[in-house]
Amino acid sequence: MLTNPLGLLALLGIPAVLAIHFLQRKAVELPVSTLFLLERTQREAASGRRFDRLIPSIPLWMQLLAVLLLTWILVEPRYPKAGSVQRLAIVLDSSASMGVFKNEAIARIEEALPKLKGSAQTLEITLLESVPNRPRIYTGTKPEELKAALEKWNPRDGLTDPASSLRLARSLVSTEGTVVYLTDTPATSLPFEAKLVSVGKPIENVGFTGITFSNEEGALVWRALVRNYSTSTATRTWSLQTSAGSTEPRSFTIEPGALLTLQAAFPTDANHVRVVLSADRFPLDDVLPLVAPKPKPLNLYTATSPAFASLTEKLLKSLASTTPVNDAATADLAISSYDPLDPILPPGNSVIFVEDATSAGSYLRGGIVAEAHPLLDGLNWQSLLIRETIQLDRLPSDRVLLWQEKRPLIFLRDVPATTEKPAARQLCFNFDLRLSNASQQPAFIVLLHRFAETIRDSKIAPASDNLETTQPLRLTTAPGIPLKLTYTNAAGEPVEEREINANRSDLTAPAEPGFLTLSQNQQPLLTAAVHFADTREADFSACEPADHLAGSSNRAVEERHTKPDPLWQLWLVLLLAALLISWKFTKTKALPQAA
Repeated sequence: MLTNPLGLLALLGIPAVLAIHFLQRKAVELPVSTLFLLERTQREAASGRRFDRLIPSIPLWMQLLAVLLLTWILVEPRYPKAGSVQRLAIVLDSSASMGVFKNEAIARIEEALPKLKGSAQTLEITLLESVPNRPRIYTGTKPEELKAALEKWNPRDGLTDPASSLRLARSLVSTEGTVVYLTDTPATSLPFEAKLVSVGKPIENVGFTGITFSNEEGALVWRALVRNYSTSTATRTWSLQTSAGSTEPRSFTIEPGALLTLQAAFPTDANHVRVVLSADRFPLDDVLPLVAPKPKPLNLYTATSPAFASLTEKLLKSLASTTPVNDAATADLAISSYDPLDPILPPGNSVIFVEDATSAGSYLRGGIVAEAHPLLDGLNWQSLLIRETIQLDRLPSDRVLLWQEKRPLIFLRDVPATTEKPAARQLCFNFDLRLSNASQQPAFIVLLHRFAETIRDSKIAPASDNLETTQPLRLTTAPGIPLKLTYTNAAGEPVEEREINANRSDLTAPAEPGFLTLSQNQQPLLTAAVHFADTREADFSACEPADHLAGSSNRAVEERHTKPDPLWQLWLVLLLAALLISWKFTKTKALPQAA
């Protein structure tokens, strides 16, 4: 390796030396009387100063050797050290948009490896994803194995912050190694002295962003939202496909940046229903798998007096998949009233209201304060008006959710499990609903719905839902019994089937669109369709190429992996010797001419 390439300019001394030796002196005229010397004099004489043939001589060769030795010394050659290692950590942007530029990323890494290796004898490579705490994709020294690992890489995550992975990468290669962040969208700056390489560019994309369902005239209707992320008008087709066949493709035109709604009736008794757009370069949002949504069934038992019948009827109508039952033992949730003449409360999950048959008192005074609790998040109770009534007996373990001055208005009670009965939760309203304006408060209705949904979520029962890719799963399971996961792709082809721990809290939907089933003891607990709806990853307008590796060099790294020419002192001595020999022979030749 040549440390100082500018030293090669010293080679310009070679043509300079040759030019000097091409020039010859004009012959000196000496008059003589002997004619036999005339012929020889004419051959040696030259008319004027001109270029002639090169006459080899010791000064010529010594001067040329001196130029070469001087050049070699000036370029400062260095030789690789035995066993030198250059460490390289590449952090790959694992967001879904990188899947479009995967081939470009592989080609760029292959192109950059020789430069990143430099003069080191070995390049030690570590390949990481930008999502922290994931296993390393590759660790080794062989470029062909690195390429094979990259070809298996399948980026499917959302927008991620690479800072944690870059910190880990820097710790792996230390301060002497190189960290590269490979992405499709340039960043303004990167921490830990990481070098940016972006292989992205703007592309056109039209895809699904979400799905809603409604019941209209006895039919389930789906509505899918489509967005054009491009800067130009796009024309696409869509079709509804099931395991039984497909509809004819229908064309639509969508303006730049616009949203469009597609809708149709959900096919009854159909498996693997999906809405498919005509393909573009980003295929993840071109298919929308669907299942008919169905929450867990909720059995509702009413044990209130006729005074609360209207409230119970409204609750039954507003809660989805709710069935009234006449047996408290089979109920998931009971609506009950508290009568001081009969103060026995229901043992299971309940909503309890005070029933005060006495004359109503005056309105309660004082400020209303809500405690921080998920059931009350974002709810406004300031317009609530309540008259003085009898109160429930509150236990020390009860958690008050809403206060008016020192009086608890609403509190939550957790009933511990016994050998005969499971644990239960009760929402207690410490006032008579009829003697207040609570039923006209939106916060009251939302609170009832939230509480009912917590009871529904805690029930072990089958449900059907439409999920987004990598969405966290909330699943109530029987402890100690493994779950069976079955996943098929959007076309209905089997992809994965395995058993997982039922107690895991990190369950998420698959990273690609498809159909998911989770079952326990041969009973399906969740049947879901998984679709891609990350609008940040589907938008390629900010993608553009960038390369901070070009033109970057580290003199300290090169010096660490190489050693200077061990014979430089010998070359210096030879240079001086060549100059002395040239000078001596030049001087010796000049002396006779002067005589």
